[in-house]
Amino acid sequence: MTTVAMPVFSTKNETKNQGILLGVVGIDIPIQDLMKTIPRHKLGIHGYVFAVNNNGYILIHPNLRHLYQNGQKRRKAHYSSVDLSEVEWEDTDNYLRNAMVNRKTGTFSMEVKRTVDRGKRVLSMHNDYYFTAIRGTSYSVGVALSRGHGKHFFKGNVTLEAGLRDLDQPGVALADEWTYCNTDEHHEHRYLTQIQAIKLYLTGRKPHLKCDRELIQQVLFDAVITAPLKAYWTGLALNKSENPDKGVEIVFLGTRTGLSRTNLFVVPEQLTKQDLLRAEDKEGVFNADHFPLWYKRAAEQVPGTFIYSIPFSAAQDNKSVVLASTAIQLLDERKSPIVAAVGIQMKLEFFQRKFWTASRQCNALDGKCSISCDNEDIKCYLIDNNGFVLVSEDYSQTGLFFGEVEGAVMNKLLLMGSFNRLTLYDYQALCKEYVGSSDSARTLLNVTISAVKWLISEMILFLLEFNFYSWWSFDSTVKADRVNRMAMLVPCDMEYPVFVSERTIKETAGSIDCDGCIRTFVIQQIPSSNLFMVVVENKCDCSSAPPVTMEPIEIIYILHKL
Repeated sequence: MTTVAMPVFSTKNETKNQGILLGVVGIDIPIQDLMKTIPRHKLGIHGYVFAVNNNGYILIHPNLRHLYQNGQKRRKAHYSSVDLSEVEWEDTDNYLRNAMVNRKTGTFSMEVKRTVDRGKRVLSMHNDYYFTAIRGTSYSVGVALSRGHGKHFFKGNVTLEAGLRDLDQPGVALADEWTYCNTDEHHEHRYLTQIQAIKLYLTGRKPHLKCDRELIQQVLFDAVITAPLKAYWTGLALNKSENPDKGVEIVFLGTRTGLSRTNLFVVPEQLTKQDLLRAEDKEGVFNADHFPLWYKRAAEQVPGTFIYSIPFSAAQDNKSVVLASTAIQLLDERKSPIVAAVGIQMKLEFFQRKFWTASRQCNALDGKCSISCDNEDIKCYLIDNNGFVLVSEDYSQTGLFFGEVEGAVMNKLLLMGSFNRLTLYDYQALCKEYVGSSDSARTLLNVTISAVKWLISEMILFLLEFNFYSWWSFDSTVKADRVNRMAMLVPCDMEYPVFVSERTIKETAGSIDCDGCIRTFVIQQIPSSNLFMVVVENKCDCSSAPPVTMEPIEIIYILHKL
């Protein structure tokens, strides 16, 4: 929510020149309503709009995390004072922030690293920023476009009859948070879905509806072009030999206009993951500020490459799934835009069984393989391009980071350049502070970078208010013997690593010395995928080697007296 206000002066002739203030008029505007005005389809897969006030504090930004974690709807304390430099932290000179605070118009470019999937994966890209001041307000607005996306578009035309017919098919949906037609302006339109509004608008039955005709035309084109998939998918579903054990559960497609198609291969009640492509799965659907995760990750791979991923909690779940997706590019050219992404959801158990079956087939071929993954002398793993385990002989390792499972091997892969370690920063993190604990590493006197910024801004009152509020916010009737067990979340800054494979290295082998025992391994990329098969010799005990973890480290700032 943001508030827009302005003074009201007397307009009487006798007092007009005296500037007599009568009062102030204002209105509260939900941020979500502002987001609806953004033409999301024109920004490309990774593009976004952001806005800041004259102090550099964020009004809109996709990386602003104003709520506590785990889906809680409670807002963080002072969520409205997150500085642009804390989310666009790669701009170490604060050029972008300072230019927008000073209400300048211009452009800026820089290499950025955007984390996805709860901060455990990273996408590296080059962003071009365009910014200007909003007249009559204290705000400045900016647009970020990722190079390779958002500057080239594909357009096509279809007949109105064909478009409406194919848009009305089962399994077709539009992005809930995108505005194809403005259904909020008139009361009688508010009950309409976006598809219903489009139909009424195009048939002329609701002449007062305001719609984006250009976007709708492209939606109709996407609906017609993708319509043949329905018959193809239905044929696969009816052909029992194609999916005899119902390992593949659902196939889906999304286009750059926010249109999605889905086809179930099992009844809805049998879906292992029920929230796929539903609003509850925030990262997996078209949102007001981002494309789905499976779409974004696929778009950053070589066209034709499938991206595979599993939940990080797969080992704790009795049932889990694998998502596989790939981007669709019309032409084999750098300027050809990615127009869609297609994917499937399959059972993890089905996927793992297919892997073990394939690994045994090699051993059955004459002279091809002298050993298979069934051999007790080796361990076989299937990991993705960020180092997470999809398949292991020990199911409890599924979903874990490979460095936690094979620390010595992961360290060697980093030294050899097969994987790269990237250091990222989170200036909106929350750390646990145990109230009343005598051995707490954090105290009220600890000064983090957030406090430093406020001190520099001479906002000492905020610092005092925040720290004391954190103490007072607990129930004052709690007994003293429970104080040591109470924890609260306080703002802090974090540094954490992420890992990504080196694309140019397809296969490599190495060895590690485990207390005088030499252990060899080989890693090879699986073609047309983001997966790697790792085979490790099992004859040495390397348990003494420290694991490679993704644990964040709190940044502690120490102030020295002058």
